[in-house]
Amino acid sequence: MSRPTTRSKNKRQRQVENDDTTTEILRKIHLTGEITDDDVNQLYMITKPVCQGCRINTKDNPNCFCGLIPPPNGSRKTGLWQKMSDIVQGLGPDPSKDLRASAHSPAGLTNLGATCYANSILQCLYMNKSFRQGVFSVEPDVLKQHPVLDQLARLFAQLHASNMAFIDSAPFIKTLELDNGVQQDSHEFLTLLLSLLESCLSNSKISKARTIVQDLFRGSVSHVTTCSRCGKDSAASSNMEDFYELELNVKGLKTLEESLNDYLSVEELHGDNQYFCESCNTRVDASRSIKLRTLPDVLNFQLKRYDFLQKTTTKKKITSVFSFPGELDMRGRLSQPSQVELIYDLSAVLIHKGTAATSGHYIAHIKDEDTGQWWEFDDEHVSNLGHHPFGEGSSTSNSKSNRTDPVVHSSCIGEDGTANGNNLNPIQVQHVESSVGSHVEIFSSTDAYMLMYNLRCKKNGMRECRMYGSSNMDKEGSAVSLNDGISLPSHLFQEIANLNSSYVDACEQFKMKKEQELDLITSRRQEVRSVLSEAPVRSVEEPFYWISTDWLRQWADNISPPLLDNTSIQCSHGKVPLSKVGFLKRVSAEAWIKLFSKYNGGPTLAKSDYCMVCLIDVARTIVCADSYRDRRKLMKEIADDVLLGKCLDGTYFVSKAWLQQWVKRKNLDAPSEADAGPTVSIRCPHGHLMPEQAAGAKRLLVPEKLWLFFYEDAITIKPDDPSGCSTFPSDSEECPECSNALSEVACLEDSIRAMKLKQRQNHEKLAMGKSIPLSSNCRYYLLPSSWLSKWRSYITASSKNAPSTEPEILDDIMNLLRCEKHMRLLERPPKLAYKRGSFFQKGSAVSNWVFIYIYIY
Repeated sequence: MSRPTTRSKNKRQRQVENDDTTTEILRKIHLTGEITDDDVNQLYMITKPVCQGCRINTKDNPNCFCGLIPPPNGSRKTGLWQKMSDIVQGLGPDPSKDLRASAHSPAGLTNLGATCYANSILQCLYMNKSFRQGVFSVEPDVLKQHPVLDQLARLFAQLHASNMAFIDSAPFIKTLELDNGVQQDSHEFLTLLLSLLESCLSNSKISKARTIVQDLFRGSVSHVTTCSRCGKDSAASSNMEDFYELELNVKGLKTLEESLNDYLSVEELHGDNQYFCESCNTRVDASRSIKLRTLPDVLNFQLKRYDFLQKTTTKKKITSVFSFPGELDMRGRLSQPSQVELIYDLSAVLIHKGTAATSGHYIAHIKDEDTGQWWEFDDEHVSNLGHHPFGEGSSTSNSKSNRTDPVVHSSCIGEDGTANGNNLNPIQVQHVESSVGSHVEIFSSTDAYMLMYNLRCKKNGMRECRMYGSSNMDKEGSAVSLNDGISLPSHLFQEIANLNSSYVDACEQFKMKKEQELDLITSRRQEVRSVLSEAPVRSVEEPFYWISTDWLRQWADNISPPLLDNTSIQCSHGKVPLSKVGFLKRVSAEAWIKLFSKYNGGPTLAKSDYCMVCLIDVARTIVCADSYRDRRKLMKEIADDVLLGKCLDGTYFVSKAWLQQWVKRKNLDAPSEADAGPTVSIRCPHGHLMPEQAAGAKRLLVPEKLWLFFYEDAITIKPDDPSGCSTFPSDSEECPECSNALSEVACLEDSIRAMKLKQRQNHEKLAMGKSIPLSSNCRYYLLPSSWLSKWRSYITASSKNAPSTEPEILDDIMNLLRCEKHMRLLERPPKLAYKRGSFFQKGSAVSNWVFIYIYIY
C-alpha cells in the first residue's frame, strides 16, 4: 500500500498561496511606495510558527531549527555528531592497545608480508634461555662489526624487556637482505642463520659466547661402511660430520620412533652396489649405516614433509598423521651407549599450515622453560596454550602402558572433526609409559614440520644445563640482570629503557588527547543543544537577530566552528534583503548574545535591519517581470506563425535556427544571454547579408513588432555590441564578395567530384579494394599500403564527409621509403603466391606494400 500524498499536495498548495500573497504585497508597495510592519512580517515570514518535529530543516521558515542536529540517540557520519567510537578512531591508533599483557607474556613479531617462516624460527631461538643469554653476553665492539648479530641482539632485547605486545622485525630482516614478499623454507633459514651466527660469534673473546651455537645445537654423526667378509669398517667411517638438525623421513612412517629407526637403519650393499674393501682388495658385500656420535643440548628434528614428484618436477606436502613423544630417551640411540641419562623434553613444535609446499603459513608452539607454559606464536599474535603444546583442550586423562598407535579420544576432537585448540592442525594425545616407569604423553599432528627437544638438566648428575652470563640481581658495570636471571648489556638495557619510556609517553599523550577531544565534544554538544533550545522567538514583539543558516549549520556540525559570519545574508546597503529570506534564521536575543560573545564576527543584523531600498527594487522588478512575461507570450505566438509560414507581413530577416531555439525556451521574466544575436549567423564577415546558400545562413522574415522586441532584448543583454544584432530589412542585398566566393567553391567542388569519378571508373577494382591477380606478362608497380588506403577513402567518400585534403604526392612518399645512399627500398616487398594459374600477393592485409599494374596519376 503506497503512502498518501496529501501532505505533499498541501505543501505545494501552500507554497503557491504564499507566492501569490508575496506578489500582491510587492505590487502594493510598488503602487503606493509605503511599507508597513505587517508587510515586512509577511514578506520575511516572521509570523510563521516555530517548527517542531520536522525531519529536515525548513528553508522557507526562519523560525525552524529542526534538523540542524540529530535526535538525542542519533548520530551522523562526520563532524560533531559522529559516534564517539568513530571520533576516537579518527585520532589514530591507540598505542596502549599494543601493550604487552604482562611481564611474563612473550611478545610477537610483525609479519612484513611473507616473513612468518623467519618469525617462527626467531621465536624458537629467543625462547631458549641459554642461547638468549649467550647473545646478550657478546661484547659491544663485536656487535658493531657484525650488523646481523647486532640486530639479533637488539631484537632479542626488545622481545625480552619491551612493553610492546609485538616487535617490529623489519631492521633484522632488512639486515639479512631477505625479500619480504617471498616465503622461504624455515628449515633452510634456520640452517643458514646458525651458520652465519657461528661465523660472527667466532670473533668474540668470551669463550661461552663464542661457542654458543656449537654447544647448544651441534651434534655429530658418522657414515659407517662395514665389510661383510672381514668385518672391518672403511677408513672414512671414523670421520665425523657435524649437524644442526636430523632430517627424518615421514612418508610411510607414523611415529618419531619409526623415523629414527629408519634414519639409523642398516643398508645392505650387494650386487652392483658392492663396496670395494681395501683390506680384502676386492668388491664385497657390505653394510652401511649412520651412527650418532654426539648429541647437542637442543636436538632438532626436521620432518621431511615435502615429497618431490619426478613426473611433474614439483613438491607435494605429506599430510599424514605423525606422532611424537613429549619425552624422548636418546641414550640407546648413540653408537656407544652413554652412562648418563639423555632424556630430552619437547620444547617447540614448528607448524606449517596449508596443503601446498610453496605456500602456507608458519607458526610455532614453544614451551617456556621457567613456567612450563606453552605459547602459540603466530606473528604478532601470541596465545597461551597452558601446559600442553596444543592447548589444554587437546589433552586426555587416560593412559596406556603399551606403545601402540595413538588413539583419538572423544575429548580431543571437536564437533567439526578437528582437535580442540588447533582447528587447522588436528592433534591426538596419548599417555604411554616410559622405560623408567613414568607416563609419557604422545602427540600427533598432520602439520608438524620441525620438532625441538631440550636436554633435561640434571643438577646433581654428570651432565648439567649450560647457563651463560651472570645471575646477579643488580647492575654490574656492563650488564644489568633482570628478574628472570637474564642479563642485558647496559647499552641494550638503556636502549630498551628509552624505547619503553617513549612508548609510555605516547600512550599518555594519546590518552590525554583522547580525553581532551571527548571533553571538547561533550561540551560542544551541550552548548549546541542549549543555544538551539533558546533560539526560537515566540512572539512578533520580542527582539530578535538575523543569522546565516549556512553559518548556523557549520556551528552545529563542526567540532571547531568558524567565526560568526553574516556577510552572506547582507546586501550592498549593509541590510537584510528579501532575496536572502531562505538563507537566514531568526534567533532570540539570548541565543545571539551567547553566539556573538563567543565567536565574535558579525555583522549584527537586528529586527529592524531589513533593506527598504532592496525591497522597493524587488517590487519594481516583479511588476516589470509581469509586463515582460505578457509581451513575450504574445511575441511567441507570432514567432510560431512565422515558423509555420502563416505570417506574410514579414519585413526583417532573422536566423531561422536562432528563431527555432528562441521559441523552445521557457517564458522568462527578463531577457537572457540566449536572446542576443538574432542575426549573427546570417551576417557575413563584411557586415552584409550572408548568401542563403552558405552553411547555417537560412533565414526567415518576421513582422516589424516582433523584430523590435528581439532588437530591444539583444541591446539590453549586450549594449556594447551593436554588430551582434545587425538589422537586415527584406530588401537587403546579399554580399557580392561572399556570393562570388561561394560560386568559386562550387566550381572547385564540381571539378574535384568529376576527378574522383574518373579515377573510380579507371581503377574500379583498386578503388573497391578487390584482390588483383598478377600475370607474368605485365609490368607492375609497388605502392605503400597506407597511401593506397588514404586514396581509396578520398575518391569514394561523399561530398559531405569527404576528407579535407587529398592524399600526399606519390613521388614524395616513395622517396621516404628508399634509402638515401643506394636509392633502394628500406623494406622487403611482399611475397607472391601462385594459385589457379595466377599470382596473388601473399599477406597483403599486413604488408606495407601493394602491387598494382598501372599508374594512378
